[in-house]
Amino acid sequence: MSELAPLPSEVLPAGIRARFVSGINGLRMHILEAGSAAPGRPVVLLLHGFPELAYSWRKIMPTLAAAGFHVVAPDQRGYGRTTGWSANYDDDLRPFRLLNAVRDALGLVAALGYRSVASVVGHDFGASIAAWCALVRPDVFQSVTLMSAPFPGPPDLPFDTERHPPEVPASPTIHEALAALPRPRKHYQWWYSTRSANAQMWHCRQGVHDFLRAYFHHKSADWKDNRPHRLAAWSAEELAKMPTYYIMDLADDMPTAVAKEMPSPQEIAACRSPPAAGSRTKSWRSIPASTGASDFRAASSRARVTGASISGRERSSACRIRPAPASPAATCSTAPGTGYSKSRRLGSANCFWTF
Repeated sequence: MSELAPLPSEVLPAGIRARFVSGINGLRMHILEAGSAAPGRPVVLLLHGFPELAYSWRKIMPTLAAAGFHVVAPDQRGYGRTTGWSANYDDDLRPFRLLNAVRDALGLVAALGYRSVASVVGHDFGASIAAWCALVRPDVFQSVTLMSAPFPGPPDLPFDTERHPPEVPASPTIHEALAALPRPRKHYQWWYSTRSANAQMWHCRQGVHDFLRAYFHHKSADWKDNRPHRLAAWSAEELAKMPTYYIMDLADDMPTAVAKEMPSPQEIAACRSPPAAGSRTKSWRSIPASTGASDFRAASSRARVTGASISGRERSSACRIRPAPASPAATCSTAPGTGYSKSRRLGSANCFWTF
C-alpha cells in the first residue's frame, strides 16, 4: 500500500494540523488534531463514518479546541491516508471487526499520552465503534456521543443451546424476499460486500466526484423525497419503502442508484457543501474505493455465519428513527424533514445521543 503525505495545511482550517502516528495496532494512522499546543487538556476523540474521513470533522474541531479540548480525528482502519491494512478482497476480515477498531482507538489514545478520553464521538459507522469503546472500556472513555446511528446494545447470546439447539432461520430470508418483490430489491450492505463493488465505485461512469455529489444529495435534507417515517414491520414490503441508497434496485450498483437522484445544476449552485472541487473528493481518490468496504464485508460475513438477516445496527436503522431511552439521559435532535438520514446541507448529522 502506497503511503501519502499528511493533508496539506492549505486545505484545513486554521488551528488544525495533520500528521501520522505510527505503531497503532499495526497501523500508521493519519490524524487531524486541534488544541494540542496547550498541555494538560482533556482529549476528545472523533470517529468518522462511511464514506468519510477525519476531514469530515474539520468544521467543528476549532470550536471544540476553543472550548478547551485537545481534539483528535483519525482516518480509521480502511480509510484515507491511514496505512497498515489490506484492501485485498480475499484477505482475512478479522482486523475489521468492531472490537479491533476499539483496539485501534485505544492504541491511538495511549500513543498520544492519555489514559482517559473526555468524550468519544462517533458518526454513522463510527458511532458503532464509539459505542463499543464506551461499553468495553468505560475506564478510558468517560462519555460517548452517537450521531445518526443509535446503538442497539450488545448482541443477545444464544441461550440454553445444549437442550434447545438454534433453529435454522426461516425461509425466505429477508434478502430472498426483497429479490422476489414485483420491483426486485436488495440491501445496500450486501452490495458493498461484493467483490465487484470496489471497481464499480472507483471506475463509475459519472466519475467519483459526481458519484459522491449524488450520494450525499440523496441522503440529505435537500432531497425532495426525504420523508422519514416509522416502518410497520421488518418485512420486504416495508423495507422497500426506504430510499434506494439503503434498499437498492436489484440490478443496480450504488453509482447507478444515486445517479437517478443527481441534483440539478440549479440545486448544485444553491448548495453550500460540498464544494465543487473539495479535498474530500481528492482524499477519496487517493486510495481505491475499497476504503471502508471491508467494514461492510465483515458485517455481512458475521451475518452469514450467525444466520442473521443483517446486523443489529442495520435492523435498528430500518425504522429510520429510534426513540431515545429513558435512562441514561439522552438527547435526540432531529432537523425538520431529515429524520434518521444525515443532513449534508449543513455539513452535520442531525440525530445524536449523548450519555
